[in-house]
Amino acid sequence: MTDLSYPEQGASATGALPDGYHHLRHRALIGHGRAALEVAGAALLGWRMHRLAGVLIEAEADKAAPGLAVHCAIGVGPLRAGAPNRVLATIDGPDRHGFTYGTRHGHLACGEETFLVGLEPDGKVWFTVTAFSRPVAWYARLAGPLLPLAQRAFARRCGRVLARIAADAV
Repeated sequence: MTDLSYPEQGASATGALPDGYHHLRHRALIGHGRAALEVAGAALLGWRMHRLAGVLIEAEADKAAPGLAVHCAIGVGPLRAGAPNRVLATIDGPDRHGFTYGTRHGHLACGEETFLVGLEPDGKVWFTVTAFSRPVAWYARLAGPLLPLAQRAFARRCGRVLARIAADAV
């Protein structure tokens, strides 16, 4: 996909994260059983997790799908930071749901993230985020270590959101 802003497309889905980027691997237990998996998976693929975590999402469709352009934004008013992305791949069942999206030109960073919920044989439902990124915009580079800290905080927030959603399924 020619509008992506980095060459290592798909690396976050494989787990072999490329050198030269900040790496993020986050895993959180969000529930138990198939019902928890299904509601968490629907929330993830349907952008609900992002929205409840405080991200403004503008997407070409109501559900993540390969090739879909997605514009994410955080903040308020003139302090809102926009982030154009494109969905590279989706996983939808039976025991895993999720997607990978990568940054497009105009994003404050370059890289990608894979968000996944999965049901283990013991019935536990786990949420994982695997990502690699580095700042591109001058103000993102100026933020230094704050950007990786913010990304890690966002991953934890997403896990808490999905745990609340999964708890409602019980």
